[in-house]
Amino acid sequence: MRQVFAANLIRSRRAKGLSQETLAYEAEVNRTYISKLEKGSTWVGLEVISKLSAVLGVEPADLLQKPPKRASRRKAE
Repeated sequence: MRQVFAANLIRSRRAKGLSQETLAYEAEVNRTYISKLEKGSTWVGLEVISKLSAVLGVEPADLLQKPPKRASRRKAE
């Protein structure tokens, strides 16, 4: 679950064109904490999810949503 959150956080942050530092400042959390979240090396609390989602303009659940499974591709024969 941490890796899913990490991937969604990175994708959402980049889509908004924010640096880790800017996101941390606007969400009122430490920049090194953002880095740890994006590496998937620490757990995130509900309050922080709420702060991050507000800054990123996404629903909190979007940050926890597993990506849809991709259809397998067959090699052209």
